[in-house]
Amino acid sequence: MINDLRDFIKALDEHGELHRVTAEVDWNLEACHVSKVNEEAKGPALLYENVKDYPEIPLFTSAFTTPRRLAIALEQDPDLPMSQLSKKWMELTTQKLVKPEYVDNPPVLENVIEGDDVDLLKFPVPWFYPDDGGRFFVTSGFLVTQDPDTGWTNLGTYRSQVLGKNILGSQIIKGKHGDFHMKKYQERGQLMPAAAVVGCDPVLFLAGSTLVSAETDEYDIAGSLRQRPVPVFKSDLTGLTLPANAEIIAEGYIDPNELMEEGPFGEYTGYYSGNKGKDYPKPILRVERIIYRNKPTMWSTTVGKPINDIHMIQSLNRTATLWHDLETMRVPGIEGVYIPAEACGRFWAVVSVRQKYPGHSNHVGNAVIATTTGHYGLKGVIVVDHDIAVDDWDRIWWALSTRFDPKRSAQIIDRGRSTPLDPGLPIEARDITSRIILDACTPFEWENKPNEIFMDRKVLQKVSDRWNEYGFDGASPVANMIDRLVKPGS
Repeated sequence: MINDLRDFIKALDEHGELHRVTAEVDWNLEACHVSKVNEEAKGPALLYENVKDYPEIPLFTSAFTTPRRLAIALEQDPDLPMSQLSKKWMELTTQKLVKPEYVDNPPVLENVIEGDDVDLLKFPVPWFYPDDGGRFFVTSGFLVTQDPDTGWTNLGTYRSQVLGKNILGSQIIKGKHGDFHMKKYQERGQLMPAAAVVGCDPVLFLAGSTLVSAETDEYDIAGSLRQRPVPVFKSDLTGLTLPANAEIIAEGYIDPNELMEEGPFGEYTGYYSGNKGKDYPKPILRVERIIYRNKPTMWSTTVGKPINDIHMIQSLNRTATLWHDLETMRVPGIEGVYIPAEACGRFWAVVSVRQKYPGHSNHVGNAVIATTTGHYGLKGVIVVDHDIAVDDWDRIWWALSTRFDPKRSAQIIDRGRSTPLDPGLPIEARDITSRIILDACTPFEWENKPNEIFMDRKVLQKVSDRWNEYGFDGASPVANMIDRLVKPGS
């Protein structure tokens, strides 16, 4: 059972998915560079146990760079592929949401630093890439804020740069739920309570980086994923509901009118963002208190170019929420949904549909860009027939080659909501993007459909039975591909 970061690290270790680095590693660039090389090689999660200047506080990275580790974090079958893991997420979160449970004596209150003693660099905060503007406290974590009217609590994954010993920059992008809350405090002329959380039950980080509907608490989403309440407590400083088992929490207040330059930062797009003097300045969190567990663990992600854990997280949760959106919209015939990690986990989606009426595949493509998930930052949707798995790129390319006509099958939508982190748009015009729907389905209404090639089931079985006689080693692969090779119902 995983209830905190420590349980997750232990589970990874037990599954052979963790490597402990005992040699001294510098927090300044070296840790990130080691992690990135390891991630490019599809290596394990890393626990740096001897960080320069911080021998008592380990640094954890590369948590989610494989579907197997994401499955372990979710307490699911480690062999589930991404699309099926996302389907499991969708199924769990379409059931009843599970409210958090308030507990006494939360472990995160084992240590308290207040007032002049507050220093964010008491922890091994990494400097990631050469042209970054500094050290970033929150990359694997979230900012907790609360609606002053309704009490709705939001966990938002907003990067946080150390701008002073007690100052954190907060990348609260326009239109994000944290921005909703901040605007309300600004209208009232009040400070906004906020808390930056680092190190927690991994489902809280996963939920915090998920596109969920407004007025929905991510604690409830995490509870649904765990099928048990998340342990929380009410802060006596800010009044916020905070995770009881977090490793480190920096609490304080954001003045919506106080802005500072922050960045640049090597973002998940593979490009720097937040260039000083070019982008709008960011809100800052003035930290009044840091609370943390005994022997805390710092959790960070390398971000940067695909594929690392940020892209895997976005692929998982955006696939899951897109599937959830389509289910709740009652779009019929959906067989599979996938937002690939290679697409930075957000810019392209693939959906498989079992067509039931003329225009059905186009209905699906347009529905995707109308969803809570698809309306923000998505650039393209590929719709394929039900016989194509959404993560089978060999067959997707085949469908785009043989079931797609550019004039008939491509639809461009001129205006859609974009993200200010999209480097494919000029920096001064990133609010709006165009989108394209690629309908790679054979039209339902065609009476004379192309005659597709299939193989004979009985002969394939014979081939399977004789596989080793042909001189091949190991088990026959026929069982894993028979549904692709024979005609349905034959």
